[in-house]
Amino acid sequence: MNMTSNFCIRLLTAAAVLAACTTFARAHQEDAAAVSGDSPLAGKVQAANSRFLDVKAATAEGYAPIPCASGITGGAMGIHYVNGQYLKDDAIDVAKPEAVMYEPMADGTLKLVAVEYITSKGPASLDGQLFNFNSAPNRYGLGPFYELHVWAWKGNPTGIFADMNPKVSCEHATAPTQ
Repeated sequence: MNMTSNFCIRLLTAAAVLAACTTFARAHQEDAAAVSGDSPLAGKVQAANSRFLDVKAATAEGYAPIPCASGITGGAMGIHYVNGQYLKDDAIDVAKPEAVMYEPMADGTLKLVAVEYITSKGPASLDGQLFNFNSAPNRYGLGPFYELHVWAWKGNPTGIFADMNPKVSCEHATAPTQ
C-alpha cells in the first residue's frame, strides 16, 4: 500500500469514529432534551448538574460510589455516587444533590442518568415536587428520610420522579471504583 492509501484509510477510520461519537452524543442530548421538556424541574436539574456528565467531576466534588441498585420487580437506579457532607447537612439545593446516579455501560463507561436529593427533615419538596418518604428500617441502613429522584438525563416510563427506571440496568456493573 502506498502512502496516499494509508492516509485515506486513516482518514476514513477517523471519520467513522467521529460519526459514531457524534451519533452517541446526539442520542444522549435528545433523551435529555425530551426529559427536560416534560418537567421544568428536570430542566433546572440538568442546567445545575450537567457538570456530572463526566463522573470525574463527581469524584472531584467528594462523591463516592456505592454498588449498583436494582429493583426487585425490574429496572434499576444505577450506581449512586453519594456526597456524605451533603447527606449530613439536610439542605436541599438543586445544584448540590446528595447522590448522582450513573448507568454502567457495556464498554465500562458510566452514563449520567439522574440525581437524588435526600433529607431527614420533612415533609420535603423541591420546586413544589414532594419527596418520597422512606421509613426505618430500610435497605440503606439509614434512619427515616425523604428522597426525590430526578431522571433528568434518561427518560423513565414510570415517571421523572420514580425511584426505579425500567430502562436502566446494572447488568454491566462491576465493583465501584473511585
